[in-house]
Parts: sequence; structure tokens; C-alpha cells
Amino acid sequence: MRLAAVALAAMTALAPTRAIADDGPGSGHSVNVDLVELVPDDDSDAGEPGGDADAGACTGQSGPYQREVEKYLKLPVDGSQSPADCEAIRAFQSEYGITPDTGYAGPVTWGWMRLEQAQGNPNAAGKCPVRTRQRVVCVDLDRQLLWVQSGKKVIYGPVSIRTGRRGYETRIGWHEVYERKRDQVSEIYGTKMPFSQFFDGGEALHAISSGSVYGPPGSYGCVNLSYSDAQSLWGVLKLKDRVYVWGRKPGT
Repeated sequence: MRLAAVALAAMTALAPTRAIADDGPGSGHSVNVDLVELVPDDDSDAGEPGGDADAGACTGQSGPYQREVEKYLKLPVDGSQSPADCEAIRAFQSEYGITPDTGYAGPVTWGWMRLEQAQGNPNAAGKCPVRTRQRVVCVDLDRQLLWVQSGKKVIYGPVSIRTGRRGYETRIGWHEVYERKRDQVSEIYGTKMPFSQFFDGGEALHAISSGSVYGPPGSYGCVNLSYSDAQSLWGVLKLKDRVYVWGRKPGT
């Protein structure tokens, strides 16, 4: 399936030139520019520039996260798009600034719902170890979320992330921030890695250089954040802070 051209164009204009505020879920303010849903072309007007998707028409397509989105919105969970499903999903997308708001249950919509679910107590399941008087960067591969906790107190996040793709999975276990480079460029791939904080054998926490943290297929092992999130995290961490990674990225 081809991505909607309008979505792809918006996604590639990300990060260093971002000018839209990112105030987090439920803030009621403008959201960041990578909240552009990945809508496939169904060989109709929907998803094409100037077509029904741009006008906010309701899609009949069932998205890859249809069941998860239905469950989150307390809809009948059958994995099949209905007019009622579409209108409920569209209402959520409109509330949080996800475009196009066509009711498609794609990775951006489901990613933002996961972020909403984690607000307040992202470590409710207790999977990130608590260390008294020590900062721990918690990297949840299962939910593709990151936060920082000091003891039991969450001092940063949660925020959405993108981790290693199949064959380049982000390494799990305990790590430590061993190097920080604000303006790093990858020696292997030649891509920009703003606000890099290396934690294990070349893997780093850093801003994504293009595209969206919700976009497939994933990184080459690093933990990607939006530009504004990576910039904020840079001000929170320091050398020798601990990083704990667990779980498995969906699709790997």
C-alpha cells in the first residue's frame, strides 16, 4: 500500500524546523507536526491530496490497530470498521490534532492512545526497576514509550519513541549513558542524530532526523524521539544515568 502523499510530505518536514508547540496529550494546545496518520491508498479519493481524506471524510477501511482502538474507545471489539467506529475514532483524532481525521485506526492514532493510557503512572505494571535516589531512563519496547523516574517519581515523560526494527532490535537490559553529543551525525548512515545520548555500543537516545516516531519500520537500534522530546530529555539526563530497556517492539 502506498502512503497518502499528503501524510508523507508533512512527515518529512519534521524536527529541526518544527514550529508547532508540543504540549502533550490532553493539553488542548497545538500538537506536534508528526501526528500525521499513515493512511494507505485504497485506490479511491481517500488518502490522496485534495481527496476525501483531506476533507475529513469517514473511511470504511479497517486499520491495522482496529481492535486495539475499539477496545480503548469502549466500542464493540470485532476488528471491523463500522460507521459508529469511524465517528468515534474521528472524534479522538480531532481532539488530539491527528490528521487526516478520517477514522482510520493507524499507528499514529494507536500510538497516541497508548501514550494517553500511560499518563500519570507509566510504571503501573512495575516493569521498570525503581532505584532510590537514582535516575533511571525506562525504555518500554512493548508500548514504544520512554520515561525517566527518580525513585518512584516520574520526572520526565512518558513520551512516544521508535526503537530498532527487525534485525536491529534495541538491546534489552541495564545500560548507562556514557557519551552525549548535541550535534551528532551517524558515521554509518550519514544521518543527523540531534541530542544524542549514547547508552550501549553505539545505540543512543536521540531526535529522529526525518519522518515520524510512529512510522515503520523502526530505527537501526537507537531510541528515536521527536525533536522537542529529545531536546527536553537532553536537559534532564547526565553522564552515568542508568537506562533500562525491556520488552519487544511489535513486529520484531
